[in-house]
Amino acid sequence: MIRTKKRMILCASLLVACLALIWGNSLTNGTDSGAMSGRVMAWINAFLHLSESGAETLHLVIRKMAHFTEFACLGLLLTWLFGMTGEKKGHLFCMPLLCGMAAACVDETIQVFIPDRGPSPIDIWIDTCGVAAGIAIVLIGYHYIRKKHKRNNLEETT
Repeated sequence: MIRTKKRMILCASLLVACLALIWGNSLTNGTDSGAMSGRVMAWINAFLHLSESGAETLHLVIRKMAHFTEFACLGLLLTWLFGMTGEKKGHLFCMPLLCGMAAACVDETIQVFIPDRGPSPIDIWIDTCGVAAGIAIVLIGYHYIRKKHKRNNLEETT
């Protein structure tokens, strides 16, 4: 991955913003957090017209998908950052994954101290899967771009 000072600053800034969003959401009390996902649920349910039990399931899915999505973004940014530092292929997966898992543990630890919130080992696993998905997106995309670039270079030389 091409490393420039501007790209490093951009990636680091986006990484800090992503962590601020993740941990900021953890600082939200249970009532406000539930209200946020409840608004999303109500919007989706306006189209689906689910039963009460279906709406409860949807609410749970929305909350877990929010965890997954936030951490997928974190995994993407961590992989980009480690890629620009010249990490080897194996480390390019392991280091972002370990950092993402650490961020997930901090995220759940924060919730211990917030009213109406609590830590969940399941959320740590969901977060870690999100990080892994973000890593996979970057690595697959990078592999595809490199392969296409090599193919174009071969066509130009022939």
